[in-house]
Amino acid sequence: MLYMFLLYWDETNPENPDKVIEEHLAFTEAVSAKGAYVCSEAIGSAGNATTVRVRRGETLITDGPYAETKETMGGFYILDCKDLDEALEYAARIPDARSSGVEVRPVMHVPDWPYTFAADRQRSPM
Repeated sequence: MLYMFLLYWDETNPENPDKVIEEHLAFTEAVSAKGAYVCSEAIGSAGNATTVRVRRGETLITDGPYAETKETMGGFYILDCKDLDEALEYAARIPDARSSGVEVRPVMHVPDWPYTFAADRQRSPM
């Protein structure tokens, strides 16, 4: 079953970024060895974000995220897990869980969707 792990972090966190990257690389290597790794990416800071909304036919563009918050999304993993329990065990091993948080969500199956990415992996029913 595919799960998405949304990685949150506090941009004021004093942890050494090089150390955290090393820990992510070690985590990725460990889950790859178990056949669970599907993909992951780090994303730019909230200061580099742009939000787009369309209201009554008008496109509204705003710099940054919509909500004021200390923690922002910093990246994601998609892992193929046996079940939610295994997904939660993996989440606890992701470095971001120590300082901010890791949100775990099942990747949903949409009937008749033309999957090209990880098409052979099981998704959760809607």
